[in-house]
Amino acid sequence: MSSQSSRTRPTPAELGARIGSGLLSFPVTHFRPEDLSFDEDAYRAHITRLGAYEVAGLFAAGGTGEFFSLRPAEVDAVVRAAVAAAPEGTPILAPAGLGTAAAVEFAQAAERAGADGILLFPPYLTEASQDGLAAHVAAVCRATTLGVIVYSRANAVYTATTLARLAESCPNLIGYKDGVGDIAEMTRIHATLGDRLTYVGGLPTAELFAVPYLELGVSTYSSALFNFVPEFALKFYAAVRERDHATVERLLNGFVLPYTELRDRKQGYAVSIVKAGLTVTGHPAGPVRSPLTDLTEDEHRILRELVSAADEFVT
Repeated sequence: MSSQSSRTRPTPAELGARIGSGLLSFPVTHFRPEDLSFDEDAYRAHITRLGAYEVAGLFAAGGTGEFFSLRPAEVDAVVRAAVAAAPEGTPILAPAGLGTAAAVEFAQAAERAGADGILLFPPYLTEASQDGLAAHVAAVCRATTLGVIVYSRANAVYTATTLARLAESCPNLIGYKDGVGDIAEMTRIHATLGDRLTYVGGLPTAELFAVPYLELGVSTYSSALFNFVPEFALKFYAAVRERDHATVERLLNGFVLPYTELRDRKQGYAVSIVKAGLTVTGHPAGPVRSPLTDLTEDEHRILRELVSAADEFVT
């Protein structure tokens, strides 16, 4: 265990079970408006606030946390701040990505920082064969004792055959996060691996896909909404798990669908709208870094009205 924290670190198997037991979220990374530097104090307060809810895990410096725009030293600072601020029992997962050598270094740094697990992002830019992707994952798994979740998305789409081979050779491979939305392949993966892995829904605004994915063995998903409307996000998740379709439909129509319409106005708004949500709810996290762009003043107004409507569902 790292000297960074006195927190009790779960084993990979324990982490996999915990991740699958409840809602997950990717906290934004807070930046100071004047120079876009990391605002650690505000970020720690955010982690403490989110950790007060029943959440199964927080992914520090993830996609919603703008991993792609952070320098390695900043990733380390964000992970350490999350570990320090999270309450005992709330797992903190750290990112690993870019090329294989860099991903290995990210994973090792995360273990030193006291993180509980790793989310392995797709390799940077290049396409790769299934053999190459398998070698990439295996190298990261060998480099750490932490549990590893692979993120299947973009240029790193893992087949059921590849995942089965990795699950056999990498005991600390604990999870598969789907960012593709291929129902047929998700069915094959679950049929092939069963409960060997924990399955995480990872499409943007995952609430849209939560009900059909639950039937495919995807018991959890990463909610960006949890950053700024945590009570709503938890109510939605509870309705999904209880198969309360009437409530799910009501929440979809009342908030999630109009929210996604606003999100879809520009590329990159899947992250920007979450930071805007924190601004309109009184917990500003600063602007996004380029190449992302922030919402306009009018879009902030629309979002503020949507958030007010969401509040009515949980009062």
